[in-house]
Amino acid sequence: MQQHEINTLIIDDDKDICVLLKKLLTEDGYNVEISTRPRQALRKIRGKTYHVIILDLKMPDINGLDLLTKIKKINSDISVIILTAFPSVDSAVQTLKADAFDYVKKPFNIDKLRKTIKTALRSRRLLIEPEERLNIKIGKRLKELRNGKKLTLKQFAEKADLSVSLVSQIERAECAASISTLNKIVTVLNISLEEFFKNI
Repeated sequence: MQQHEINTLIIDDDKDICVLLKKLLTEDGYNVEISTRPRQALRKIRGKTYHVIILDLKMPDINGLDLLTKIKKINSDISVIILTAFPSVDSAVQTLKADAFDYVKKPFNIDKLRKTIKTALRSRRLLIEPEERLNIKIGKRLKELRNGKKLTLKQFAEKADLSVSLVSQIERAECAASISTLNKIVTVLNISLEEFFKNI
């Protein structure tokens, strides 16, 4: 998923914070909506898929922790990042127990918040870096070609003089294959590196 496909909702009764975050995150390429009215935000969440929600903890209309619980009942996959000007160990523990992704105190460092958002998206495999995307394609290609040769993971690993665990990790895109590993792989497949990377 590309950043422009990531739907983000900012829920904070402070309109200035909403406007600032919307401007910054829109510049980063996210689809951003704001809501200064928490109860209206719940209606939005019921009607649309959001990937990340930035939620203020203390609001006059409804407590952020209660809102977090309601959000998670609607869609447990949403990554909710809590913002608060009144941090405490108790509220941090409560929100994390309620499955908030992270707890960020105001005033916040925008670069740290951006990093937190990216980490949340990566943890759900929603944001994939170019290198990760390449590893996924290499893994898929390897599995496809290995299956085409009717070789089990173990048989393939033995022929390539690689560990079963390494071949499995490459296929699942959990690690990058080195050039020497790729050379062993294409030797067993009886193709060139150029052929292996064709259409990747």
